[in-house]
Amino acid sequence: MESVLCLCNSYLFRAAAEAGPHDILKLYNPKGSIINISQNLEPNTSSSCYKLEVVAADCNSEPLGVELAGALGFDLSAMEKRLQGLEKKILIEAGETPAVVYEMKKQVDSFREKLESVEHLSWLGLFKDLSEGTHKPSPFYHKRSLHKTRKECEHVREKFLQMSSLEVSEEVRQYLKTPTFDNWQWEDAEIMVLLQVMYTDLDFIATFNIEPEVLQQFLFEVYRRYNNIPFHNFKHCFCVTQMMYGLIWLTDLRSEMDSIDLLIMLTSAVCHDLDHTGYNNAYQINARTELALRYNDISPLENHHCAVAFEILEKSESNIFRNVSMDQYKRIREGIIKCILATDMTRHNEILNKFKSILPVFDFTNKDHRDVLMMILIKVSDISNEARPMEVAEPWLDCLLQEFYNQSDMEKLEGLPVTPFMDRDKVTKPSSQTGFIRFVLLPLFIELANLFPCLEQHIINPVRKALDYYTEMEKALEREKQNRAQSENTAKSKETSVGSQSRANTCDATVGKYTSRPCKYKEFLEALALSG
Repeated sequence: MESVLCLCNSYLFRAAAEAGPHDILKLYNPKGSIINISQNLEPNTSSSCYKLEVVAADCNSEPLGVELAGALGFDLSAMEKRLQGLEKKILIEAGETPAVVYEMKKQVDSFREKLESVEHLSWLGLFKDLSEGTHKPSPFYHKRSLHKTRKECEHVREKFLQMSSLEVSEEVRQYLKTPTFDNWQWEDAEIMVLLQVMYTDLDFIATFNIEPEVLQQFLFEVYRRYNNIPFHNFKHCFCVTQMMYGLIWLTDLRSEMDSIDLLIMLTSAVCHDLDHTGYNNAYQINARTELALRYNDISPLENHHCAVAFEILEKSESNIFRNVSMDQYKRIREGIIKCILATDMTRHNEILNKFKSILPVFDFTNKDHRDVLMMILIKVSDISNEARPMEVAEPWLDCLLQEFYNQSDMEKLEGLPVTPFMDRDKVTKPSSQTGFIRFVLLPLFIELANLFPCLEQHIINPVRKALDYYTEMEKALEREKQNRAQSENTAKSKETSVGSQSRANTCDATVGKYTSRPCKYKEFLEALALSG
């Protein structure tokens, strides 16, 4: 009788999880410990729920194997073999392997690693803890907590303070002024030192009487309030600030604008994405988050970034503007708000068209003209990664796509409208860039270069090269897709001539591969309540 009850429980749990007979399940108690599925299992309650995971499933069993193949759209092994053949053929004919082949190989390897590892269940968007709570949505693919821990912050703070008094070489100072600067070589504490150098070399320390310890506390508070997410993190803050700093020097803005405007632009860049959680404004509005409700769906993220910035500046120990006059502070506050709100991409055309309209008669003595230019400069800095060398820019694209794909996974899980350019089922690496570079980046950069012709070589030429690179990659992937479709059609034609018994035998003879499958928690909890 006991064995019959165990068997019934097993079937019940597998049914709740939509799992097959050979799939592997794990059951956790409310404390997170793995427990046995047996007839002695205590019934769950609304306050203490069990958690069920399907950690692996037999991909070669029917009908799962067919479903998975359809979902993936291609045979990974076949694609690897085809890539190897193409690589050899190109190597013989051209004498070297093009970058696009390396990129395709890297994507295949990465995809296989993530697909076969159960640690990446969340990467596939197939597992999510749906327990209710009032906490902010946190990117569930990330192994670290969304917010930095106290220990993590104190460790970086200690290193920063130790290095802050060291002299930065003239070579690094000059390198810091160029768009070719490689952020990946620097740790967070070192980045804070470099930000301190920017404030010093632009003479802000002396001009606005900023005490070094106050600047250090400000930079630490800024670091602390950037979250552990793939793209909109502290390193992104640095990249945007460093590009703004470089543009100030390249265009000799110090001779055209006063120091207070330069201070506004640099500080706006530092603060422009404070406390970003990895979900854009569309998600905030559709999910009716606290931020969307607070700011009435009007640039909720950008308004929040501003608010967090002035929370930091409200504290005397981190207020780098505490020694300026009241009139200067009002001007600084107004300028920072205007610049950060300009980074909302829904305002892109509005701001760009305004800049184009004043460009023929641009006057640096006109405050309205300067305000528009400041907004353009922070917009350029914010989306300037493709102006950097490919080895610096491409990892940032990978980070951005990781954040995008996570949002679209979350939107699907929560039944929200899926942001088209973030959908992992529709967007590829090159397709995400070609349109963006062609219709957003280049038009913006070209207009700025019309005012500052020297920027042609520094930011426009690299962006054009990036467009060529991703265009070729997109063409190569499209050709591969067509070849794959042709191969699949040929294979299907052959398969129809084989008997169903033969296909079954083939599946039985194949060693099983494993991947993850979703578990429907609502049905599971209902089934568990019934079993109690």
